[in-house]
Amino acid sequence: MNNIIIRQATYEDILTISKIENICFNELEAATYQEFEERFKTFSEWFLVAEYQHQVIGFINGGSTNDDILKDELYHDTSLHIKNGIHQCVFGLDVLPQYRHNGVGGLLLNEYINLAKKHQKQAVILTCKDHLIHYYQSFGFKHLGPSLSTHGNASWNDMILYFR
Repeated sequence: MNNIIIRQATYEDILTISKIENICFNELEAATYQEFEERFKTFSEWFLVAEYQHQVIGFINGGSTNDDILKDELYHDTSLHIKNGIHQCVFGLDVLPQYRHNGVGGLLLNEYINLAKKHQKQAVILTCKDHLIHYYQSFGFKHLGPSLSTHGNASWNDMILYFR
């Protein structure tokens, strides 16, 4: 797929972002429209979207922390976002199913990593399911092991990409 544009999300993108989230994650795991709205108000600079033929087809977002792992509380409480935190979290990397396996997620993730470096973060952290460990390792993330996260009643793995 050519002509994919990665750009900062706008407030107008939140509804589409929320719809994509509900396609990509089950009801227990997906953030709500209201949660995305609150996140956007708190850390809009950490929302990137992938656009293809003038349509948003994926996005990435997350807050900042000083912790080495992504704690469940961060998903739901924007007051825990530390603007100058040393680690940038990935709360979600979502791509519509019909556009997967075309490099869209990789474009979003690479741009997000570059943004984290630009903001002088020390690392990017995330949690992922077992089948995605290898995917994130291909970007240089280190698997820290099973996560204590119970987000959405699922099993997760802690991953970190250090910039040192």
